[in-house]
Amino acid sequence: MPGMPTGRPLRICFLMYHGSMESGGQGIYLAHVTRELARLGHEVHVISGPPYPALDPAVRHHRIATHSFQTMMLDRRRFFQTPHPLAHLAPLNLFEFATTRFTFASLLFTFSLRALARLAEVEREYGAFDLIHDNQTLSYGVLLAQRLRGRAVVATVHHPLDVDVRSGLRALGSARERALRIAWYPWQMQRTVARRLDGLVFPSRASAELTTRLWKLPAGRVHVIHNGVDSERFRPADQPAREDRALLFVGNAQDYNKGVVFALRALALLPADCRARLYLVGGPGGVPHVALNEVARLGIGDRVSLVGRVDSDELAAWYRRAQILLAPSLYEGFGLPAAEAMASGTPVIASDAGALPEVVADGETGVIVPAADPAALAAGIEALLADADRRRRYGSAGRARVLQRFTWRGHAIACDELYRQVLATRGRA
Repeated sequence: MPGMPTGRPLRICFLMYHGSMESGGQGIYLAHVTRELARLGHEVHVISGPPYPALDPAVRHHRIATHSFQTMMLDRRRFFQTPHPLAHLAPLNLFEFATTRFTFASLLFTFSLRALARLAEVEREYGAFDLIHDNQTLSYGVLLAQRLRGRAVVATVHHPLDVDVRSGLRALGSARERALRIAWYPWQMQRTVARRLDGLVFPSRASAELTTRLWKLPAGRVHVIHNGVDSERFRPADQPAREDRALLFVGNAQDYNKGVVFALRALALLPADCRARLYLVGGPGGVPHVALNEVARLGIGDRVSLVGRVDSDELAAWYRRAQILLAPSLYEGFGLPAAEAMASGTPVIASDAGALPEVVADGETGVIVPAADPAALAAGIEALLADADRRRRYGSAGRARVLQRFTWRGHAIACDELYRQVLATRGRA
């Protein structure tokens, strides 16, 4: 772990287009990193759109409204009964509403323009920021903050959206569906902006190497800093009482990239006397048609429980309840569920995709199997369910690995070192 920061405290502003703590890991990342940076003595601000993150009281939060189509669909009454309903007709707001029905790119673009204006207001009140840390917005407004306001900008790239496009296309049949999926993601905008920023933080070597290759990133600006885990919330039970043969999948059961179909197919391949049950915990907010269609096709409805979204405390309880976590993703920039399960003393069976082999130590904290291979996954499940001693050893080693390698404080200290390196480089330039 890097040493404690030296030098004067910095004034840092994070940008995040939405900070949901329940959908994906970006909101969780934002909350933990900003808290730890504040504890290191820095003055930390966050400019974010809804849904808003739950931030530490030491972090100053500046909220931005959105006029997106998705916001209207989530709460129509609240959307139209704002104090200024005619604001929806302002040019930028109307553009956002009309375009976000079809593309995610305009949501990031409009957020970044609003964030740029809000940044100017915040700096007039608090003084100029030393550095801006963008949390995977990678939009043109972020680039303008660097160029027009002269601020150093570092961005965290959790994973390249090119992967989401590629994985999503596998599950789509018609040309129209494929065209809409390609248009939905702002992959070209993000790679254009990323090449021009002062520094890029990646949560794993796998993510850094893949993104560098896909986006042709300049040498010297790519930095690997592993994510952390909330090891206080995710920890083994004082009196372990795991459900016999309980398997757990944590993730979006509608997202083909997360590999839920391979977990279900592996379950179907297990012998009838195995008696394993698979619990699906996590999003989406709507009906997970991908998972439900596969359950119906395989005829395994009596062995699958769809739990859906839960809060952080409930999720921690699910990790402590399960005997094995399945992480069969086609790609992971880090693999937060695998790390959280390890922190909870739960062994993991993960695919060899993306960063998962960096998080899960094969034969030490879990088992690594080939991605998209239900037979290999089923064999791993059957063998580990039959060996209670190995499960205990993997669980204990997983907890120790998290405490040694994956802490939010360690991540914040490494970010502090990167900030000072970036500022020194800009000063010399």
